[in-house]
Amino acid sequence: MQLVVARIGRAHGIKGEVTVEVRTDEPELRLGPGAVLLTDPASTGPLTIESGRVHSGRLLLRFAGVHDRTAAEALRNTLLIAEVDPTELPEEEDEYYDHQLIDLDVVLADGTEVGVITEISHLPSQDLFIVERPDGTELMIPFVSEIVSEIDLENQRAVITPPPGLIDDRAVIASARDAETQERDAEDAGAEERDA
Repeated sequence: MQLVVARIGRAHGIKGEVTVEVRTDEPELRLGPGAVLLTDPASTGPLTIESGRVHSGRLLLRFAGVHDRTAAEALRNTLLIAEVDPTELPEEEDEYYDHQLIDLDVVLADGTEVGVITEISHLPSQDLFIVERPDGTELMIPFVSEIVSEIDLENQRAVITPPPGLIDDRAVIASARDAETQERDAEDAGAEERDA
């Protein structure tokens, strides 16, 4: 099975290093020296990692045969793809590979069907499940423990406990002032009915 583990960014310096946007929870395993990675587009690879280091919070990689800024810049926006055994599991207990989560049924704690995970969106602050509902619309559900209460790979489902408004139109009143206004409006409507 093939997994996208990084995207090459801009060249760094003049000796062939590039910045990479990491898309794996195990960069030390997937992006270490000696790793041979497939690429998208395929014409730029395969690439063998020669060295790596962290600079100002970003991972920098140098590939075999890429020794100047021009060659490094030519790799920009290339996706790096690792060949992974489909039965392999992440080292941490509460971590999952994207391929394990795609096509899971998303249900509420009471078993109500919400939809199916079609994509995982990796954002800097958190990951999102892109969920297709039975009516064809899409939802974005943050993959955080407060909302995703259980991943059950055996039964192929993700159990969620969403806050009001995330998957339906029922939102919680945001402030006490809004609640007072609604109460006053309801009282006024009741008074008008009595007067009529």
